[in-house]
Amino acid sequence: AVKAPDSEKLLSIFKELEFKGFAREIASSNSDVHKEACYKTIRNHGDFKSFIKELKAIKEFVLDIETTSEQPMEAELVGISFCWKPSEAYYVALAQKGEGVDMAEALKELKPILEDQKIQKIGQNIKYDKLVLSKYGIEVEGISHDTMIASYLLNPSRMSHGLDDLAFEYLDHKMTPIQELLGTGKKRVTMDAVDVEKVSMYSCGDSDVTFRLKNIFEKELLKKELESLFRDIELPLIDILSDMEKNGVKIDVAFLKETSSCMEGELSKLIKDIYKIAGEEFNINSPKQLSRILFEKLGLSVVKKTKTGASTDVEVLERLSPLHALPKELLRYRELSKLKSTYVDALPEMINKKTGRLHTSFNQAVAATGRLSSSNPNIQNIPVKTEEGRRIRKAFIGEKGNFILSADYSQIELRILAHLSKDPELIAAFEEDRDVHSHTASLIFGVNEKDVTPQMRTSAKTVNFGIIYGISAFGLGKGLNIDPASAQQFIDAYFERYPRVRIYMEDKIEEAGSAGYVTTLFNRRRYIPEIKTGGMRERQQAERIAINTPVQGSAADLIKIAMINIYRKMKKKNLKSLMTLQVHDELVFEVPKDELDKMRGLVKEEMEGAVKLLVPIKVSVQYGKNWLEMD
Repeated sequence: AVKAPDSEKLLSIFKELEFKGFAREIASSNSDVHKEACYKTIRNHGDFKSFIKELKAIKEFVLDIETTSEQPMEAELVGISFCWKPSEAYYVALAQKGEGVDMAEALKELKPILEDQKIQKIGQNIKYDKLVLSKYGIEVEGISHDTMIASYLLNPSRMSHGLDDLAFEYLDHKMTPIQELLGTGKKRVTMDAVDVEKVSMYSCGDSDVTFRLKNIFEKELLKKELESLFRDIELPLIDILSDMEKNGVKIDVAFLKETSSCMEGELSKLIKDIYKIAGEEFNINSPKQLSRILFEKLGLSVVKKTKTGASTDVEVLERLSPLHALPKELLRYRELSKLKSTYVDALPEMINKKTGRLHTSFNQAVAATGRLSSSNPNIQNIPVKTEEGRRIRKAFIGEKGNFILSADYSQIELRILAHLSKDPELIAAFEEDRDVHSHTASLIFGVNEKDVTPQMRTSAKTVNFGIIYGISAFGLGKGLNIDPASAQQFIDAYFERYPRVRIYMEDKIEEAGSAGYVTTLFNRRRYIPEIKTGGMRERQQAERIAINTPVQGSAADLIKIAMINIYRKMKKKNLKSLMTLQVHDELVFEVPKDELDKMRGLVKEEMEGAVKLLVPIKVSVQYGKNWLEMD
């Protein structure tokens, strides 16, 4: 006879395999969080007075705001919940159109508490709360814990560090989905249109769960020796990133409009040329029609197949470009139309109407290596290898009379590789301030540095950076357009000249195999279970991650330390300059003319002195009227 499944066993299997949807379906909603919860809604002056009296005596609490938008620069406050004991939470409903405590009165009373550095604040993605509250004149100070960031440090490879997922994994608690409150699609409403009691229960639940998770994560961070990274680098960064997001950047809309019409003209010409070469008109954006032209009509070889037929992706078009004129024109068309739609036409639409500036979001808990990423828009993805891509940077300007200052680490990952591997030849190249790519070329090709040709230098540069990413002979061959056997000779010659680098790489692979993870200079961990459990391809990829993460992750930590030190110095000196963007190894500032010299010196000194390595750290600082044209 068919029996009901063993829910407990099934749940543990679903959790292990990360089948989140299935796991939630069979999980019970009767967690401890629900059983014991005692949540209170504060909606009048009298209750608020009693609540404030109680809050003033608390030295650490969770803070969670409810707003009308996920975009902090657009969001309006609806209410705030607080929690300092498991199962107990309070929701202050803020009256804008009726029900709740008068907003002006509530914020006036809360301001000194939220701005008191001695009172510790806990949150889940508290940067969002900090940003929204700053629009209301409250600068949240004393941030002591962020559960999203703690989760990220404990397992940077997790798909999600959202509260729903964390509550389910660590507390076996199913949270109320936001869709239950707001609805979906065209029927979706904003939080201010939802019944106050429902919002209160939702917000108090968030605060309560955040408080419980904080108690779990604190112990885990200590156990895994991540406490210092959390306290000294990641938490201080919250203040800086929220300021950068609030500062935003000025965009030259007229220049982008002009660029858009130029691109429009070029795209029209490209389309005509593509039709002419193809001998007929067709839908360029249709993979099916394009496939017919390339492989049936023109008889070009199929490079790779997908479920729906022959692939026409970028890699395929690049492989076919030397064989026929059409793929080359198609690549150009794709690149231009993507730039136009993603940046040239999109950026002016994203400018905040109130501030007149563009406000990107910096994500602290996304990239597994520890790097920051950005979204809405992703400024880190603006291509800089093409002329058109670089031109977009020209649209990033300062307010009248201000300059854009950019500071870029020079070959920071190679310098970190020299430090980690302790290779004497590589260390000497940096200590003597040689061109490290020419130096590598001279060693690999067995010629004097002065006899290195541009082609030799380019090949050596590809090898230098490829080594950091654990490149294979096949991958290098593709990069240099040579056969894998010749590429292997390059790699062998490289390791012959830099033997300690090979030892470093082997050590890292071994370390990942035995410990299950690798660390950066600042103890940031990345778990790589695939190095033992994966198939051959997964293992090879895991080995590349083991080699690269300590290098790229240390570079990410280094620039974060520099940002913290620069920010503190700017505050101390009361400078009007703003830190506006971070793009991997580069920091961007908006600087008034009379602060240029001060800022150039300060930024260079702090970036170069952020960490002491076995080799000197070099930073190039430039400034100009926009992000492209700099001296």
